[in-house]
Amino acid sequence: MKIIIAGAYAIGTYLAKLLSRNMQDIVLMDEDPENLEKISSEYDLLTMECSPTNIKGLKEAGVEHADLFIAVTPSESGNIASCVMAHQLGAKKTVARVDNPEYVEEQNKELFRQMGVSDIIYPEILAARDIINGLKMSWVRQRWDVHDGALVMLGIKLRETCEILNRPLKDISGPDDPYHVVAIKRNDETIIPGGNDTLQLYDLVYFMTTKQYIPYVRKIVGKEQYVDVQNVIFMGGGKTAARAVKMLPEYMNAKIIELNPARCEVLNDAFSEDRLVINGDGRDIGLLQEEGIRHTQAFVALTSNAETNILACLTAKRLGVRKTVASVENFDYVGTADGLDIGTIINKKALAASHIYQMMLDANVANVKFLMSINADVAEFVPSPDSKITRKVVRELNLPKGVTIGGLVRNKEGMLVSGNTQIEAGDSVVVFCYNVDMKKVEKLFI
Repeated sequence: MKIIIAGAYAIGTYLAKLLSRNMQDIVLMDEDPENLEKISSEYDLLTMECSPTNIKGLKEAGVEHADLFIAVTPSESGNIASCVMAHQLGAKKTVARVDNPEYVEEQNKELFRQMGVSDIIYPEILAARDIINGLKMSWVRQRWDVHDGALVMLGIKLRETCEILNRPLKDISGPDDPYHVVAIKRNDETIIPGGNDTLQLYDLVYFMTTKQYIPYVRKIVGKEQYVDVQNVIFMGGGKTAARAVKMLPEYMNAKIIELNPARCEVLNDAFSEDRLVINGDGRDIGLLQEEGIRHTQAFVALTSNAETNILACLTAKRLGVRKTVASVENFDYVGTADGLDIGTIINKKALAASHIYQMMLDANVANVKFLMSINADVAEFVPSPDSKITRKVVRELNLPKGVTIGGLVRNKEGMLVSGNTQIEAGDSVVVFCYNVDMKKVEKLFI
């Protein structure tokens, strides 16, 4: 597959690194040679010092043969223009990063599709959705819904109160049980478990279940004492925070602490009176106590500095906050944040990459999510008629190592999968992939 990426910035370089490991034919374009210099020496890809709106440069990059053209420069108008040009020159699919939330509304997406822009991404909205999912369930690290929650994946850190520790999975998670364990993160190791594996203290465990059994999973992992989030403090009032606050459920109260007075004025104009904006430093313990941190169930740190966000979340936990969320854009700090028991970690690069990654796949893929904590992908595939996955029951499929099927949705009803399950064309099948090229997995569904 030939992929051209315009913009060697945060999202572009991360995507280039991710895709080059899967042996894709990658061209990374940028006008600044310094942006290209380091990545070209470390990864197997071609770099071009060129503007993405330069017709000659696009042709030299081979845009007429491109399966996917990705424009993720800082210039919104440049991204849109280069996608339109790439489409006209022969690129099969195009995707543009934008900064205007109006553009991602469904009726406007259709306008862009008519222009030749196959998809629009606004990373701040993707991050805001992840934050809201994390806040709705204070006892869960990550939540991923399939078909509006017909099937649910929950990432949960196990503590001493968990009822199912140190017992083989075959004894606690059989075909008749209302949940499956699809992956385990233990220290620095990711485990796709078998029947003889056990759950251990402090594991980060990914459960697949259906919506009606979420309370049951909460009980067996010992999280019933966690109170639901009602009061939230946001540190940092940037675009992601603004989107997240606007998306908060009505029953949640929010305070935003922002250091820049001018930005505070902008936020005050944007929010209703029940969203309080405070000019100050979110690391100031005196200010946090004054603003009721001890009666706050969630603290969300969204400044542009990963170290600041991690330290602020640690401070909030020391002051009694149960649920913390930190924006960590530097991947070098993701492991640190995880090791320090920061709750939910938000990384816009990974979220944008997950969204773009599904456009590479030829099969009917409704959703792809990259799970940073365990370096794995979870994807929702819809099998075609007579595809390989529909010809045998699951136990006879000989799935690639590192692949497990967590569940499926059929006729809007979520179902867990056992060895005797027969997958049918049209099902939405949730597949967990660790250290596996997704292109190999999709062949089962075509």
